[in-house]
Amino acid sequence: MSNLENNDDDYKFVNIVDALISLNQKVNLIGVVTETGIAKHSRGTDCCCTLKIVDESHPSPGISVNFLAETFENLPCVELAGDIIQLSRVVIKNHRSGVNALFDKRFSSFALYYGSGGSNHVPYQVSPKFHHGNQDKKFIERLRKWTVSHRPERAPISSSSLSEIKIARGHQFDLICKVLHISEVTEGGEPIVFVWDGTDAPPVDVHTKLDEEIENPIPLQLEGSPLTRDILCTFPSVGTVLRMKTPDRGNDKIALHSLKKAGTWVHLKNISFEVRFGLWCGILLPKTRLSYLPDDDDLVINCLRKYDDRVKNELGRMPLSCFPWPSHVTDTDYQDVPFVTLMDILSYREVTAKFRCVVRVLATLPGHPDDFRAPCGTYRIRLTLEDPTARLHAYVYAEDGVKFFGGYPIPSVDTMIKMQNALLGVEKTDEAIVVSNEKPRNPPWVQCCIKSYYIDENDMWGSRRYRIFGTTLIG
Repeated sequence: MSNLENNDDDYKFVNIVDALISLNQKVNLIGVVTETGIAKHSRGTDCCCTLKIVDESHPSPGISVNFLAETFENLPCVELAGDIIQLSRVVIKNHRSGVNALFDKRFSSFALYYGSGGSNHVPYQVSPKFHHGNQDKKFIERLRKWTVSHRPERAPISSSSLSEIKIARGHQFDLICKVLHISEVTEGGEPIVFVWDGTDAPPVDVHTKLDEEIENPIPLQLEGSPLTRDILCTFPSVGTVLRMKTPDRGNDKIALHSLKKAGTWVHLKNISFEVRFGLWCGILLPKTRLSYLPDDDDLVINCLRKYDDRVKNELGRMPLSCFPWPSHVTDTDYQDVPFVTLMDILSYREVTAKFRCVVRVLATLPGHPDDFRAPCGTYRIRLTLEDPTARLHAYVYAEDGVKFFGGYPIPSVDTMIKMQNALLGVEKTDEAIVVSNEKPRNPPWVQCCIKSYYIDENDMWGSRRYRIFGTTLIG
């Protein structure tokens, strides 16, 4: 058994391989964190989570450490891949799942240190009962060197991409992704974690009724308030940014505690997916586990390589599900202008600009062509547009509306109904458009030209709006 040459039990460490045979004993451990469980409420009043740690003696699979604390803040919150945790007086137990260590809040303590990238021996988080040992830094340095020369082993990772989540709906799923942002701006303060892997989530059928768009419009986002432009500018312009939530309000703090650091890559295990308001939403479950991945991990490099290949391709900003080409429901001017994504538009550096993109039209407001023109004859329509990266409202107005519906003479209402049916993926009908939940819509991918403008000189970014132009509906 390896330990420090010190008579004080508080400063004796055992290797993990020795700890595994020290049943019902209190031991001190120091190891590299390879996996983090989602923090949650225990069956009592405490909060709990599980970490998995490894060391030189047991690089795989290591040992699980179960933590109990009075608050989420008192649980360990690992910041980076390969960070080091020092544990004092944890009890080795044998459960049905195997041998693990139990952190008892009455007498156990911990300290978290940065891993191979750390430059000092000062912990960035400690538990209330923790105190330093004289030789702690010796073991911290040893583990830092070990993680550089011998990355801790892991089991082969089997995960899928966001492009495959449709087949995983209702099932548990693993995902390699980057944490982009963590928000608490939803109504009621429910946190949302925004993640990305460079691929497109598949489009979802639309179940809402067009005649309810005034009272219950399709939302542009799941969060209560739109993200600021400063945040959107940090998001990649290609690939779905997936919102992730907790399953119920009772565990709201789970996501923030376990996924607190934006910019890190993680392997999420045992998550599920739901469709909310026509948007895919990831669900963090009590059994969810995560492993932080370093930026030079092969899996991370592979995701970034695929993303780079896509953005360098002339057609890489088209939705993956519309290849080889969008439908012929619309046609646009400026055929030589490359496509951009809606995220490109939202995060563009200038207030006013012109773009060409491929989108789905989820809804029109008004819902019936009878009301598309004002009493004076001017077109005034709001379209809800979507691509894999974002949603936005774009207006069809005045002469742009005339072009949109094929020019003069103005088509009949019956003709516009057929055009709208094709645009929205509604079954062909000669009757008024009323979409029921029994007949979901699957809008086609269409080309359109969009221009941004502002309506208030004193608040150009805050009053930024979007209009359709140079686009003709030929469906």
